[in-house]
Amino acid sequence: MTAPARFNALKPFQTFARAGSLSGILLLLGTGLALAWANSPFHESYFSVLERRFAIGPAEHPLELSLLAWCNDALMALFFLLVGLEIKREFLVGELAAPRKAALPIAAALGGMLVPALLYWTINPSGEASGGWAIPMATDIAFALGILALLGSAVPLGLKVFLTALAIVDDMGAVIVIALFYSGTVQLVPLVVAGGCVLALSLLNLAGIRRLAPYLIVGLVLWVAVHEAGIHSTIAGVVLALTIPAHTRINAAEFSSRASELIADFDRAETGDLLVITSKGQQEAIHALEVTSEEVQAPLLQLEHSLHGLVQYAIMPVFAFANAGVRFVGIEASFATPVTLGIAASLIIGKPLGILLLSGLAVRLRVAVLPAETSWRLLGGAACLGGIGFTMSLFIAALAFSSPDLLRSAKIGIMAASTVAGVLGALALRLVLPKAAAR
Repeated sequence: MTAPARFNALKPFQTFARAGSLSGILLLLGTGLALAWANSPFHESYFSVLERRFAIGPAEHPLELSLLAWCNDALMALFFLLVGLEIKREFLVGELAAPRKAALPIAAALGGMLVPALLYWTINPSGEASGGWAIPMATDIAFALGILALLGSAVPLGLKVFLTALAIVDDMGAVIVIALFYSGTVQLVPLVVAGGCVLALSLLNLAGIRRLAPYLIVGLVLWVAVHEAGIHSTIAGVVLALTIPAHTRINAAEFSSRASELIADFDRAETGDLLVITSKGQQEAIHALEVTSEEVQAPLLQLEHSLHGLVQYAIMPVFAFANAGVRFVGIEASFATPVTLGIAASLIIGKPLGILLLSGLAVRLRVAVLPAETSWRLLGGAACLGGIGFTMSLFIAALAFSSPDLLRSAKIGIMAASTVAGVLGALALRLVLPKAAAR
C-alpha cells in the first residue's frame, strides 16, 4: 500500500520561488526591450505610444488616461491586489502568523525601509528631489528569488522564506507610504463613494458571501472612486484584498470524508462502458465533488492563485517595459546627480545595512531567531539582494517626481543600483554557500 503524501507547509514558498525566477527573466526581457527601443532611431515612437490616451466609460464622464497611466494605475492595482492577498494570508496562516517567526522578517523589513530612506534624505534634504525618499524602501522579490534560484538547491529554504516574508512586509510598508505621502488633493464626493464601496465589501464578507464576482464588481467601482478621489488608485487593490474571505465552509476532515463517499458513489454508478456521459449517477457524483471542492477552498486562495500568473508573467513585465525606457544620451551627467547617488547609496549600502542592523537587534533581544540552516553570512547575502528595488522603486519614482529630469535620474539610479545589489548578493552567497552546504 502506498504511503500517503505528507503535507509540506512550505510548498507555497517553493512554488513561489520557482515562479519568481521565471518572472525575473520576463522582467529582464521587458526592461531590455524598453531600453533598446528608447535608444533606437525610433525612440520617439516608444514615448509617443506610452503617451497615447484611451478613454473608457460613459461619453458624459469618461475616464481618460494615457497608456502609461493605465499601466501604472489600473494594471498595478491588480499587482497590489495580489500583494494585499499575500499580506493577509501571511498574517493569518503564513510565516507572519507566528510572532516569533514573524519577528525577524518584520525587523529586517523595518530596518530595510528606515535606513535607506534616511540615507537618501541625508543626500537630498530639500527641494523636489527630497520627495524621492521612499524610492529605495521596497524589495523586488521576483529578481531576488530569481537570483536565489540560479544559485541552486544549496540555498536553504529558510533563507528563501525569510526573503519572501521580508519583501511582503516591505510591500505593506510601501502601500502605507503611497497612501499617506503620494496621493493628491482628496475630493469629497468620490471619497464618500469609495467609503460606501468599502462598507459594501465588508457586508459581503460578514454575510458569508464566498463567490468572488460580487467582490470584484464592487472592487472595480472602488478603484474608479479612489482614482477620482485623488488617492492613488492602486490602494483600492489592497483594500479589496483585505475584504476577500479567507474562511472555508468545510474543513479538511469533512472534505476528505465527503470526497471518499462521493468517489465510492461514482464507482458504484459505473454502467460497464466506462463512459461518464452514459451514467447519470457518475455525473451527479462529479458535480457534488465539484461543489465539495469549492466549499473547502478559501476565496482568498482562489483569487491569489488566479492572479499569480497574470501578475508575474504579464503585468510586471509590461510595467517594466512601460517604465524602464531611459535614453542613454548624456547619461554620464545623470550618474552624478544627488538623486541618482542617493538612490544608489540607499539601495546598495543602506538597504543591507538596515536589514542586518535590526535583524541583529531582534536576535540579540531574543524576540527572533535565525531561520533553519541559515548563518549571518547567508543573511548578509540575502540583505544585499534586498537592495534590488526595481519594480516598486520605479513605481514610487513615477509618483514622487513630476520633473522628467529627476525621474530620469531616479530610473538610472534604480536600475544601476539594483544591478549592483544583485551581483553583490549573488557573489556573497556564492562564496558562503559551499561552506553552508557542507555543514
